[in-house]
Amino acid sequence: MGQVVKKLSENRTRYVWYPGEKKDWVRAVWAVALGAAAYGVLELGTHRTLLAVTVGISLTVGMAGFNLGRRDFRGARDFPEPGPKGSRRAAVVHAGHAAWRGLVQGIGGATAALLIANLAAAGFVANWLLPAVPAVAGALAHQAGALYERLGRTARPADLPPVPGSDATTVPLRPGSDATTVPAPPPAPRTRDWIGSYGVDAATAADAGSSHPPTSTGQPDPTLDDR
Repeated sequence: MGQVVKKLSENRTRYVWYPGEKKDWVRAVWAVALGAAAYGVLELGTHRTLLAVTVGISLTVGMAGFNLGRRDFRGARDFPEPGPKGSRRAAVVHAGHAAWRGLVQGIGGATAALLIANLAAAGFVANWLLPAVPAVAGALAHQAGALYERLGRTARPADLPPVPGSDATTVPLRPGSDATTVPAPPPAPRTRDWIGSYGVDAATAADAGSSHPPTSTGQPDPTLDDR
């Protein structure tokens, strides 16, 4: 949901909520403007109202379907998993947004078909084929938008270094040759060998009550002068 914040006074603010986001409405306006421009150009250039209306409204429905496909993919990706607290409420919100987008796309396709079918032109093409063109264009554009969003999320820059420990690495086999993927060498086996000294110093052996006392206590031998 989007909102418009209006500052009425220093201590009073009005919030106006509307369905969808601001960027979605901007894209919808662009879709309508593109369809209207195509209709105007074809109407002035060919003077064939049926063709102009079909192309113009198909462009509008197609752009709207593309944007709705992207939004549906993001909604399905962010749909909450069942279980955590508050997930049911979030699921209801996401389902409501999906229903709203489906309603908009369905009404748009049906309105376009009725508009084309009720023009003055008659015949099999005008009454049966052309009314289905906007709906088909919107459905194909919807799938294209979802695919575009999916490919955009999984894109990876080509200049990233290889991940350490991967199963394969890309190395050139000989100077001047193209890089070829070859299996990476297996990791070194892990051992449990003790690294360090096995010996025990004299102080540790004396404190532990070892049966082999140290031969030297670390004190100098007394001399005749000390005696």
